[in-house]
Amino acid sequence: MGSRDHLFKVLVVGDAAVGKTSLVQRYSQDSFSKHYKSTVLQWSDSEMVRLQLWDIAGQERFTSMTRLYYRDASACVIMFDVTNATTFSNSQRWKQDLDSKLTLPNGEPVPCLLLANKCDLSPWAVSRDQVDRFSKENGFTGWTETSVKENKNINEAMRVLIEKMMSNSREDTSLSTQGNYINLQTKPSSSWACC
Repeated sequence: MGSRDHLFKVLVVGDAAVGKTSLVQRYSQDSFSKHYKSTVLQWSDSEMVRLQLWDIAGQERFTSMTRLYYRDASACVIMFDVTNATTFSNSQRWKQDLDSKLTLPNGEPVPCLLLANKCDLSPWAVSRDQVDRFSKENGFTGWTETSVKENKNINEAMRVLIEKMMSNSREDTSLSTQGNYINLQTKPSSSWACC
């Protein structure tokens, strides 16, 4: 890697069938398949940032292995299916597990986005207000609705996460953890685009 390159390990966690593997495939290969087989590890390269996306890929039942899986991660994406309330509720368990096993070198929690996936489907099992409140109460960096199938907000959500990781790598603590909805329709400046 060159002197301006950064390598970040990003975890992608959540219950089975919420779209984790499809997210990794969509982001790293810009494709979507309903029948894509789970893959534990994917790589995605950008000009100056290399992301190592770790997909738990159906291994949710082996939570005793998560400490190894989480090691050296710079950030996390926790996904849930907006049409399945159980996957939303379980996001709290995933966040608690993450926070208990992984912190930044300064002791702060790693940046963690909550992705409300399958927003192209209806009806939603939870309201946007519930998700917003949940995100704030559980210390998420922010949240947004996504559709991996329709490629909605995938690149934008990852851009927000990359900006946060870059900020952390420069030891800039000026950005606070707010848990707000991330407005991805407007391109943010060098800071957060939360509303």
